[in-house]
Order: sequence, then structure tokens, then C-alpha cells
Amino acid sequence: MKKISNMFKKIFSFFDRRLITPITKGILKVMDFFRNNGRGIEKLVSKKQSLIVISLIFAFAVFLIIDNESNTLTDQYAEILYNQKVTAIYNEEAYVVEGLPKTVDITLIGKKRHIFLAKQAPSKDVSVDLTGLKPGNYEVDLKYSQQIKALDYKLDPSTASIAIYEKVSETRSLTVDILHQDNLDSKLFIKNVELNRADAIIKGAEHRLKEVATVKALVDVDNITKPEVGELTLTDVPLVAYDTDGKVVDVEIVPNKVEAKVSITSPNKQVPIRVVPTGNLAFGKAIKTLTTNINNVVVYGDEEVINKLEYIPVEINVDNLDKDKEYHVNISKPKGVRDISTKTVVIKVTLDGLSTKEFKDINITTENLASKFKVQALTENDSKVDVIVRGSQSVIDSLDATTLNAYIDLKDYGVGEYEVTVYVTGSDLRLTYVPRTEKVKVRITEK
Repeated sequence: MKKISNMFKKIFSFFDRRLITPITKGILKVMDFFRNNGRGIEKLVSKKQSLIVISLIFAFAVFLIIDNESNTLTDQYAEILYNQKVTAIYNEEAYVVEGLPKTVDITLIGKKRHIFLAKQAPSKDVSVDLTGLKPGNYEVDLKYSQQIKALDYKLDPSTASIAIYEKVSETRSLTVDILHQDNLDSKLFIKNVELNRADAIIKGAEHRLKEVATVKALVDVDNITKPEVGELTLTDVPLVAYDTDGKVVDVEIVPNKVEAKVSITSPNKQVPIRVVPTGNLAFGKAIKTLTTNINNVVVYGDEEVINKLEYIPVEINVDNLDKDKEYHVNISKPKGVRDISTKTVVIKVTLDGLSTKEFKDINITTENLASKFKVQALTENDSKVDVIVRGSQSVIDSLDATTLNAYIDLKDYGVGEYEVTVYVTGSDLRLTYVPRTEKVKVRITEK
């Protein structure tokens, strides 16, 4: 106990010596100062300059206090939550709501710690309660539920002008659209797509259903993991409604996805290469031979297209050519052909002197005449034409006159008498063909 008593005495002595005694002395000195200098202080305070200085000191002190408080009051922050989902509460089986934004931006205002907590804590979506509203137009307020009550919030937009319609339904036939077909192996071809159902039900406002021109199943080639010849099944193929301009129409589709059985084939055909010279050779020159390093190629593509394909044309420019030449030419794919077995061809052209030969009385045929009409030459001379053939003598000597085709094109012609142009073609493109008579007279009548 004696030791404890001594410890408290030492503590009291320390505070008495270091704190109480100095403060007491300071107060006594201030009191003595005012007692001894009362008249001087009174004179100092009564002076105008002194009052101004004292006022400034007090004003500065008040400013510091207010500034400190304003900093405390303005310790507010804001953060925007973008694209927050909007949920509407209504009878979705009976009604359709238009004009309601799918998302809004929420501005949270408050202290940083509160904003941080608000972002971490789960909260409800922005919602609007349309329960009990009948078809018509309304202005509705959007609400946001946040667990951190210390925060303020603002919605953008905070209101919406909506229209409520009765929901109706119709049955529509399904068609197929193939996406990213160019990404398929060029030697493969989608021959057929068979859906597991022929139609679907579309639901929505009546005016929206009237906009729907077609409902398509979108078969995406990129969703085929290992495309190969045969049949495969794609699940979850989405259905989309389009208007006449190809724009998506926002309607409900039931079901919204279907199954598709895709048949992949690899149609191909071997066809010859046909060299087509373009331009005019140098004066007095003719093509004697056209030889290629390959004679045929295999083409892949639409079966209907390649079945009609008789040859692959390859053009070379021989304009003003006066000596033998070798060409390296890229083979262009005809429309409907996806791939060719060989992409380039080497063509050697040898030249010869120009010779001419005339073939007599080649019969003139007609092309593109409408089926309801018939044509007749006005004279016997108008039914035949002499043809001048120019080229290498050896090529001309081997030419079969039956391969010459003289014709007139009667597309868009009707009943009446006309003078029409005569055209001549031949199977050998090393030669040129010119009719001696450029025009003939014909009469067109109805059958």
C-alpha cells in the first residue's frame, strides 16, 4: 500500500509541476496584465484601426470554420451505373408493352464508402409496376430499390411513355437462312436443310404481327464443328421474324428455337478449259496454236450450276501481239462455283501469217424470238449469208463449215417487218468470223 501511495504521489507531483502550476501562473499573469494595463487596452480597443484589425481576425477565424464545415458538407461523390436492366411487372400472357426502355443509367450520390458498399451489396433491378393497367397509353415512373439508404440516386430516364396492347397470336410458316456459308470448306456444299417443324406461333400486338413478312430459322455454318459430307443435326437454331425490308420485328416466337438436319455434299465435275483471246493482233498476224499446260479442271459448287457448265473460259489479251508469247493466267470461278482444282494455267500462243477464206450460203437462224411469233425472210438472200473467216491457213483448212453459226437476235421484236443485224460465231476462237452481208430483212407474224 505504501508503494501504491508513493506512486500516486509521484503522478500528482508530475501533473502539478508540468501542467497545473504552469497554467495557473499563466492565468495569473494574464489577469495582472489586464489589471495593470486596463486603461491602455481600453484606449487600444477604442481606436478605429484596432477595431478593423480585430474584425479582420474574427472574420478570418469564421471563414476557416465555415470552410472546414463546407468541406465536410461537400464530401459527396457520384458514380454512374450504366445499362441497368428494367423489369416490368404485368400480365405477360395477356398484354404487350411498348415504349419501355430495356435499360437505364443510375447515378449514385453519397460518400465514397457508401457508394462502394452499394456496388458490392446485391440490389433489385429498376422496376415499374403495371399491374392492373388496361390497354392504352401511360406515363409511368421507374423505381430503383437500393439497400444503402444513405445514398441518393437519379435514373436516366426516370419516366417512360408506354403503350399497352392486347397480345394476339398467329401461325407462320418457317423458312431457312444459311449464315456464313462462305466460311464452309470451298469443296463442300449445303444441299438441304430440314427443320423439325414447318411452322411457329408469333405473338405480339396486332400491328406488329402485320409487319412480319417471314420467320426464318438462322442456320449458322460457324456452329458446325466438323463439317464433312453427310448429314448432321444442329440444335437450338434461333428463329427470327423479319419485315419486307429485312429488318427484325420484335415479336415473341413460340418456340424460339428449332432443330435442323443439314445435308452436306461435295458436288464436282470435270470440265475443259477454253482459251478466249481478246483484242486485235498486229496487222497481218493470226493465231496458229493455243496450248495449255492443263486441259481440264475439276469444279466444286452448286450441283445445278456445275451440271450446266460446259467449259471454263480463260481470257488472254492479244491486242497488238506480233510474236509468240507465254501467258500465266489465274482461272476465275464462274458464278455458283465455290472451288476449282487448279487455280492457274500456262498458255502458249504461236503466231502465223493471216489468211482469208469465204464460206458460202450459211443458213441464218433466229434467237430469242417470243414463242407466240414466227419469222420469215423477205427474200431467199435474206435467209442465207456468206461468211469470211480470217486466221492461220492451217487452222482455216481444218475448219468444218457446219460449226459456223449465223444468226439474228429477235429479242423484244413484235409483229412487223424489220432489217436486223447478222451475227456469226464459230467454235474455234483462233479465227475471226465476219458476215459479208451485215443486215437482212425479215417479217414477224403471230402464229
